[in-house]
Amino acid sequence: MKQVLLFFSVCICSIPALAQPNGGGSGATQNDLQLNTITTALPFMAITPDSRAGGMGDAGTALSASSTSVYWNTSMLSFAKDKSELSLSYTPWLRQLTNDISLSYLSGYYKINKIHSIGGSLRYFSLGEITFTDVSGNVLRDDKPSEFELTGAYAFRLAKRLSIGINGKFAYSNLTGGLTVGGVNTKAGVVGAADFSFTYHNEDAKIGNTDGTYTFATTINNLGNKIAYSELSKRDFIPMNLKIGNSFQAEFDDYNKVTFALDLQKLLVPTPAYYANVNGAYTMLSGINGDVGIINGIMQSFYDAPGVVAKDANGDYIQNNDGSYQVVKGTKLKEELSEINIATGIEWWYNNVLAFRTGMFYENKNKGNRQFLNFGASLKYNMFSIDFSYLASISGRQSPLANTLRFTLRLNLGRTGGSSSTGL
Repeated sequence: MKQVLLFFSVCICSIPALAQPNGGGSGATQNDLQLNTITTALPFMAITPDSRAGGMGDAGTALSASSTSVYWNTSMLSFAKDKSELSLSYTPWLRQLTNDISLSYLSGYYKINKIHSIGGSLRYFSLGEITFTDVSGNVLRDDKPSEFELTGAYAFRLAKRLSIGINGKFAYSNLTGGLTVGGVNTKAGVVGAADFSFTYHNEDAKIGNTDGTYTFATTINNLGNKIAYSELSKRDFIPMNLKIGNSFQAEFDDYNKVTFALDLQKLLVPTPAYYANVNGAYTMLSGINGDVGIINGIMQSFYDAPGVVAKDANGDYIQNNDGSYQVVKGTKLKEELSEINIATGIEWWYNNVLAFRTGMFYENKNKGNRQFLNFGASLKYNMFSIDFSYLASISGRQSPLANTLRFTLRLNLGRTGGSSSTGL
């Protein structure tokens, strides 16, 4: 069926509105948001592991199926054209800061039949060698902290164009090696989590006179327990997030295919409330306490931005009659929107042998300021293909992510004849 992809066009048009940076510097006003970054435990679970999406601005939610769909969108495996695939990715991490941190990722899938597909992955994050010292600077010991995640994946095809997927995850984070700090024994963190995904995949789509394949996908990732590294420490959220992806693969002729991809991404974690020293007391002036359970935290993440607390001409916070503090109108919504990250990318394949990619990722400067361009390429020969990507920071300062390289080696293990031949 031929159709115009209105939803995809609307998403593309929304980029300029969502990506406007806030004013800053000497011209800042009360309407400008303060720095309020959302942090989580186990951030390695949210690091892009593969070179394909890594070359397209991290816009991987609605890309065509591959073994790394286990990370991005398991439901996409139902539409894979290969019977199975294995891949191994390696990313030297934060090389602007150190030379011994890295992420390794092994993943694969297998299509059992036209309805059922399974997959799995192993993610290993090495933090290199770290020297622990006491408050006086005396060396306690050297250690090599590490974290890993093991994932099992299942995709179920609901209809010709619809599929759902679920992942089960186990993650282990050993950052201290059981070191005793201030009389408190530390421990490794253990997490059980799940991913849920949905895909609509139409191989008979059309934009103008161009035939192609349209994909809409949404995922909820890392839905799991909070974590602590000692019995006395506060339990922290892991990087639960929501991703909404669109892609259109334009088929210009038998040799040239171009994919346009757009992702909107948001952490499903409470935003830190705004605290300040008022009359000698550390007081919450705006926002909501984030020390809540998982479900409450997810729901709260959509409306808990504190915004900007209003000040009078003397620079004092303005208090309402009921004892609460006045928030500048519109800044709560402005901050909520600033928590949406935008990823967009383009991929060109020539004769299914050679590919080039580029993309851009935008995160508001008050929420982490990850802003970068990506470039990538692939070369495929028979069963083997190799992907490469490069990250260039555009945030206006020296970013620790600058010059990040990713490498992926893929092994395709057989064709199914294409997803359109399943008969569904």
